Amino acid sequence: MGSIDCMHWRWKNCPLRLKGLLSGRANKRTLILEAVASQDLWIWHAFFGTPGRCNDINVLDRSPLFTDVFEGRAPPINYVVNGHQYSMGYYLTDGIHLKWAAFIPTISLPQNEKEGLFAKLQKSRRKDMERAFGVLQARFAIISQPALARNTSMLGKIMIACIIIHNMIVEDERDTYLNYKDPSEYDQAVEQPSSSNRRNNGEPFQFHNGAERIANLDTYMSNRVRVRDEVMNRALKSDLVEHLWLKYGGNNREEGNNRE
Repeated sequence: MGSIDCMHWRWKNCPLRLKGLLSGRANKRTLILEAVASQDLWIWHAFFGTPGRCNDINVLDRSPLFTDVFEGRAPPINYVVNGHQYSMGYYLTDGIHLKWAAFIPTISLPQNEKEGLFAKLQKSRRKDMERAFGVLQARFAIISQPALARNTSMLGKIMIACIIIHNMIVEDERDTYLNYKDPSEYDQAVEQPSSSNRRNNGEPFQFHNGAERIANLDTYMSNRVRVRDEVMNRALKSDLVEHLWLKYGGNNREEGNNRE
């Protein structure tokens, strides 16, 4: 489980023929980076190059974020929340994303204390993605300033190179983070690979350009339906609300006040 969000990179030397396509926020020409990050700032997924006029849903439609899940190559995930079993990983999102099983957005208008606590904690965890973008731009001035390159291929190489170096720094410095704590309120039983498991194991590097044919169309379509299941989205969000309330609200809050 991680947070997903988009970052706009202004393209100063954008060709005039692309001006209308790339004009997004404040009528500035930008390219979008879609990324997923965890609390330790590790960037797990990056998709760059969508025109700036697109919103988060348009970016998602082009993104390969769920390709491995759709095609059945993603590792199995099983966890329990509020006594119910789930087998679909999820990302914390803002309100614009669709109500899929793989997305858990905040509750914009909480109706009670339970929902208010959920919205507060979800918003707190969503800041991990903002911190990751902030640290990435602070480390690499080239992506914090308007881009000067004249083609998207070069811009893509610059962005991916910065993300790779960023992750190398995170992996090297992770054990020195004094304030880092492994959170368990959202991902009780979802275990993320340790840094040692992400290191090169000596196997040759393989690159897939996405042009291969789908091995099993039935598997692809069934997994696609699972990812977009709105019923599971409502059930998981409800269980997360109850789980967070049992862990941080109600009696636990009263006991904390009594200790004070």
